[in-house]
Amino acid sequence: MNNEQPKTREELYQQLRETSREELIYSEMVRFGFWEENVEQPSLSQEVIKRRIDLQKELRDLLAREKQIENPEKLVAKYRKEKMKESREKQKLNREQREIARQKKAADWKERKQKEILYLGEEISGGLHQKTANPEKLSKYGLTNYAEAKDLAKAMGITLGQLRFLSYNRKVSKVSHYKRFYMPKKSGGQRLISAPMPRLKAAQYWVLTNILYKIPTHDAACGFKPETSILTNAIPHQNQDLVINLDFKDFFPTITFRRVKGVFINLGYSEHIATILAAICTEPDVDEVELDGTTYYTAKGERHLPQGAPTSPAITNILCYKLDARLAGTAKALGFKYTRYADDLSFSTSGDTTENLKKLLWRIRQTVKEEGFLLHPDKTRIMRKGARQEVTGIVVNNQLGIDRKKLKRFRALLHQVRLSGWDGKKWGASEDIVASVWGYANFVKMVKPLQGERFLAEIKELLQLHQRQLLQSKPTSNIEKIIKEEQQKIRPEITPPKKDDSKPRWKLW
Repeated sequence: MNNEQPKTREELYQQLRETSREELIYSEMVRFGFWEENVEQPSLSQEVIKRRIDLQKELRDLLAREKQIENPEKLVAKYRKEKMKESREKQKLNREQREIARQKKAADWKERKQKEILYLGEEISGGLHQKTANPEKLSKYGLTNYAEAKDLAKAMGITLGQLRFLSYNRKVSKVSHYKRFYMPKKSGGQRLISAPMPRLKAAQYWVLTNILYKIPTHDAACGFKPETSILTNAIPHQNQDLVINLDFKDFFPTITFRRVKGVFINLGYSEHIATILAAICTEPDVDEVELDGTTYYTAKGERHLPQGAPTSPAITNILCYKLDARLAGTAKALGFKYTRYADDLSFSTSGDTTENLKKLLWRIRQTVKEEGFLLHPDKTRIMRKGARQEVTGIVVNNQLGIDRKKLKRFRALLHQVRLSGWDGKKWGASEDIVASVWGYANFVKMVKPLQGERFLAEIKELLQLHQRQLLQSKPTSNIEKIIKEEQQKIRPEITPPKKDDSKPRWKLW
């Protein structure tokens, strides 16, 4: 007999609830030794009891499950309630996580905007992430490598926000960086002039002084670079048997943002910096729309070089280097001389060149087309020795001179001003008579210095003689100031810094 202690009533009831009556009897018989557990002679009763115990357990489980599904609608409602609760908790957690991520992203974006330029508007922002420069090219031209936009802004003397403001491409804006007006052309029609506002103009002068003026241009380019003028453009064509003038059509509008950006990339700048510089130097055409007393500037078309920005001529000289080299080579091979002043192409030669003239004109058209420009179909002039030959307004037949008939008309105009004053007088296409005569006198001085000086002295005398009449339209008490203003209107001369000059010449703000 086993000396096991009997279980208490509570223990027996607990085991009975958890198993069954037969299983309890069986386990107690084994525990007290009435049935040896390891005896290898199982009886039929023992097997039946075990099987019965298992079946009763399965039956209890089935009854419990059946009880649960007696009301399926209640079960489904309970299941849905649990799932909804679980879903709401998950959604709440996801919202909290998304809000945390959004706030972090916004904070990171705000911090990056303080240090970088990440976006400059539609159509021009694609390459801002490319910040790999070509140090060898930059060093070749003596240019500084700006790794980030903030470095460029610092060099310009402005903040990163101001640099972003000046270079941002806006489809619609209440602010315009340019003052636009039309000027009559000598050949008829009107020319759109886009004069940059002071802040952008200062930025463009910085680009001109610190970048563009350091880049060599072809010798045939005679305009808008140091020690060149319309005079240096005309001298090579003096006393020739044949002079040919051609003009580009829509010269500045054909030089788009992409081409300007390519210029800066070819100088060695990263696409990031090249995009910013190209945006500063270009602008789209705009329509001015007034709505509820507010003027909106709506961009149309692609950004391009504006006529009136100080950077535009220098960029064209750099961009046209290959064109100038090809045209100079063609001219030399056919016995011609070649120069270019902005969009005016001039060729000249001596001797019998009838056959070569046809070849030259054909090659010029092909070369200009291949380089992405267009020739104006109505502005090709072929001038032989027997007629008056002009290059950029200067007569080049035997010696450099000016059209005598025009000089005679100019003297007559000054005589009329002396007699009756400035009112009602007109010279050239401009409405400003003083600016027009002052500009023409300076042009004469460039070609014929003594005659030009006499004209300038006479104009100054006429300004003083009719000072009261002039002051009615120009309220100032200083006649010298009037003259200075008129000089600046014509075209201020820009003197580039010396190569060893490390101090910036232009300061913004």
